[in-house]
Amino acid sequence: MSMTEVSADHPYSPAFVAGGLIFVSGALSIDESGDPVPGRTEALDAAVDRMVERLATVGGELSDVVKLTYFVTDLSLREEANRQFERLFEAPRPARTFVEVSGLPYGATVEIDAVATAGAGGAGG
Repeated sequence: MSMTEVSADHPYSPAFVAGGLIFVSGALSIDESGDPVPGRTEALDAAVDRMVERLATVGGELSDVVKLTYFVTDLSLREEANRQFERLFEAPRPARTFVEVSGLPYGATVEIDAVATAGAGGAGG
């Protein structure tokens, strides 16, 4: 079973459309098998990959994202996250919140949730 499917372990929608927006459930720094991805940049990239997969379940794309929240187990990941943000998004970049937490499911070190615009044209129009 894909980590983007609703199940007893994951009884929520991977992404939900309401009011012209897409709300993406938190996506962890895990691989397709559900194993935590080691490394710093690699974990950040894995969380984005899982977030993009969830966004795609309702037809959204990375260019539609207007707000991201990063939950990390190590606040020092902020610099790598800033570099990732610069790689992923052109200015003006989405809003972002960056929060350290004591732990995440499955041994992940990063979790990212997002809000995106629904419909064609992306956040920039």
